[in-house]
Amino acid sequence: MKAAVLREPGTPLAIETIDIDAPGPHEVLIRTAACGVCRSDLHFVDGAFPHPLPTVPGHEASGVVEAVGSEVRALAPGDHVVTFFTVFCGTCELCLRGKYTLCVDPSTRRAKDQPPRLSQDGAPIATFLNLSGYAEKMLVHENACVKIRKDMPLDKAALLGCAVVTGAGAVFNDCKLTPGESVAVIGCGGIGLAAINAAKIAGAGTIYAIDPVASKRALALEMGATDAFDPSAEDAAKTLLKATGGFDYAIECVGQPATAELAWTILKRGGTATILGMIAPGKSVSIAGPSFLTGKKLQGSLLGSTVAPIDLPRLVDLYLAGDLQLDKMVAEEIALDEINEALDKLRAGDSVRSVIVF
Repeated sequence: MKAAVLREPGTPLAIETIDIDAPGPHEVLIRTAACGVCRSDLHFVDGAFPHPLPTVPGHEASGVVEAVGSEVRALAPGDHVVTFFTVFCGTCELCLRGKYTLCVDPSTRRAKDQPPRLSQDGAPIATFLNLSGYAEKMLVHENACVKIRKDMPLDKAALLGCAVVTGAGAVFNDCKLTPGESVAVIGCGGIGLAAINAAKIAGAGTIYAIDPVASKRALALEMGATDAFDPSAEDAAKTLLKATGGFDYAIECVGQPATAELAWTILKRGGTATILGMIAPGKSVSIAGPSFLTGKKLQGSLLGSTVAPIDLPRLVDLYLAGDLQLDKMVAEEIALDEINEALDKLRAGDSVRSVIVF
């Protein structure tokens, strides 16, 4: 099959022919329909985060099941699925406490003495975040994908696997926002736009979209933000606090210490800041000690603390009902061999979402 292979950080991906194994007992072979080009991929491609190499990036995907392993019961060939990278075992302490996105049980991955899921001329290729979506097919654990309705367009469904479930999950699961509360979303890429859309669905009274790119602020207003703000303005935090009195929730979708600190600063007393962005190794967030006496809370989140088998089908229903505006999040649909151009657009910072359609 064709796949986009990363061999060295900071180098272009190469479109190569690689091999994919048959499904093991608890695995599913999926024909990839679409895969979003996410900034999280870029962090690994550019070397900000380490990953075994060579690998095939891509982790925000949808597809059609081609084959299932002998022990798979919930999926069958022909099913439409959305994948997600936080594969869970379902039996460890974290899973039994409902924290599925935090599961790291090794049983969901192939043992070292087993053949690799991906290879080339007999040499293993590391599976990226349990998925490797920049390829014509994916071989994943059965708990790394969820069956969805067949009337859901698969090119839009791909976005649910990372950006949308992360942003919406931050609102619905992490913040548990209730009608009338205020929220600031810092960073209006795919995750931030999904958070804004979800905040509107949840009935937030005030939704501030905070991003230095004017086109992203404009799109955020189309998707439900009540106000837009350029954080590059002088004394941004003071201006926001003066205008709003502070926010009940601030959701950071950038992954920089400065924006995480901004999320904390613009909270009202007792507010909660949720950090979704990937802050690179070696970077730290600094918070003034006395500010903890205001009752504020700072929390991290992975994939919006989602319970994928429940949350993803619900997001599909919201899209088909016209509430979740996935169409506006897609800047372009591209072929696999255009992946490096799409990554360059992410580096420039002014594009929303490119989606590879197979």
